[in-house]
Amino acid sequence: MHIALSPVDAAAILIVLSALLGWINHRFLKLPSTVALTMMGALASIVVVGVDALLPGSDLSGVVSGFLNGIDFHETLMTGMLSFLLFAGALHVDLDQLKRGRWQIAILSTIGVLVSTLLVGGGFWLLTSALGLSVPLIWCLVFGALISPTDPVAVMGVLKTASVPPSLQATIAGESLFNDGVGVVIFSILLVAAVSGHELSLPHAAEMFAVEAVGGAILGLAVGWIGYRAMKAIDDYAVEVLVTLAVVMGGYSLAMALHISGPVAMAVAGLLIGNQGVSYAMSDTTKDYVLKFWALIDEVLNAVLFLLIGLEAVVVADRFGLLGLGVLTIPLVLAARAISVGAPLLAWRKLWPFRLAFPVMTWGGLRGGISIALALSLPPGAMKDVLVAATYVVVLFSVLAQGGTIGGVVRRLTGGPSAPA
Repeated sequence: MHIALSPVDAAAILIVLSALLGWINHRFLKLPSTVALTMMGALASIVVVGVDALLPGSDLSGVVSGFLNGIDFHETLMTGMLSFLLFAGALHVDLDQLKRGRWQIAILSTIGVLVSTLLVGGGFWLLTSALGLSVPLIWCLVFGALISPTDPVAVMGVLKTASVPPSLQATIAGESLFNDGVGVVIFSILLVAAVSGHELSLPHAAEMFAVEAVGGAILGLAVGWIGYRAMKAIDDYAVEVLVTLAVVMGGYSLAMALHISGPVAMAVAGLLIGNQGVSYAMSDTTKDYVLKFWALIDEVLNAVLFLLIGLEAVVVADRFGLLGLGVLTIPLVLAARAISVGAPLLAWRKLWPFRLAFPVMTWGGLRGGISIALALSLPPGAMKDVLVAATYVVVLFSVLAQGGTIGGVVRRLTGGPSAPA
């Protein structure tokens, strides 16, 4: 039976499920919210698939898949939720700490992503070839690009519950804020080459990268500055909250229309308003309202996003035969992360102790909704089936295993308790 749901109905279902599962977690499980919601969503998906297997006449998976496809995970995250989540995350990052690590962040979020893309892409090509899967190298590089960026939403959630030194925290947060924008740009460039079948032109790719990434940063500064000046000229918390919403929604839409990086623009705008705006443009009352408003937006959208990640298991259930490939891909992705951050961290060991920074940045480099959204945006076909299955397994492992244990890792490394959730 097909059930037609309006966007309001879909949003209501997701909010009710998020509230219910969030309550169960807070009352009984007491896990980090991102881990709990993803886990419970995935378990619900397994139950749905199990019911269909036990009852041949049941099509519960079809109903759930229809609901999820109606939401369109890629569209919902990349052109809807992501702008709010990136702005909210950047709003709480200390710009002074970020400036101290600006070169480290720049290297990790650009060269680091490129190195990881090449390592994962090359390794994935060898792995699929060994398993008898015919996946062209360019599509393997597309997978490398979509899985290499650490998800700022997942990473910010982890940093809230781990006692990481402030300078290292700012670097990890800054890297995750900017490397997703860089990763999306690299993904777009490689996907055009993969779909067209034309040989990748490095000069053209470099030009596209510069236009999208630099253009996004310039736009973020522009809309952030306009918002800052508007807020400085008045003292009315309700209007100033509306100004921040206008910066996010208007700025992201403008970035999409100009074909420049919206994620980079929102990260820059959030940093400007979260630091200059909070310090010089807001009264104490306005500051309280603005920060609490965006903290609430962050929590609600986080809950919905990680519930959706768990529920997407229903969508990949028909690719069950490819899930073994995803399991084998996990150590490949972790090894690429270790190499791409380990080499720079060796050079910066006077800045942070290597024995702390390396495991935290490697194990704490979580993949999340952005990787799944990019994988689901691929054109239908055999390549999409392979890449979606591998992506889902890697992301599920990242959120559940890495996200669920990073607090304990930090506690053992620092010899102190992790911060309360």
